Amino acid sequence: MAIAQSLLFFLLAGLCEIGGGYLVWLWLREGKSLWLGVAGGLVLCLYGVIPTLQQASFGRVYAAYGGVFIVLSLVWGWQVDQTMPDRYDVIGASIALLGVLVIMYWPRG
Repeated sequence: MAIAQSLLFFLLAGLCEIGGGYLVWLWLREGKSLWLGVAGGLVLCLYGVIPTLQQASFGRVYAAYGGVFIVLSLVWGWQVDQTMPDRYDVIGASIALLGVLVIMYWPRG
C-alpha cells in the first residue's frame, strides 16, 4: 500500500508540474489569457507541496521524481500535443522509470 500511495503522489506532482507549466506556456507562448498563467502558477504551487507527502528524504524523492517527470512529459506530449514517442523515447523513459524503482523502492539493508 505504501508503494501505491507513493506512486500516486509522484503522479499527482507530475500532473501539477507539467499541467501548471503548460498553462503558463499557453499564456506566454500562445498568447492565451493571463488567467491561464495565474492558474498555472497556482497549480505549480501545488507541485511544490505534494512531494512533501512522500516518506523518503528530500534528495531521494526529487531524484526519483526526475524519472517520473520524464515519463509523464512524454505521455503529456503524446496525449496533449499529439507527438507520438518514438522507440528511443520509450527506451529512455523505461531506463528512467527503472531508476525510480531502484531509488525509491529497492530494499535497503
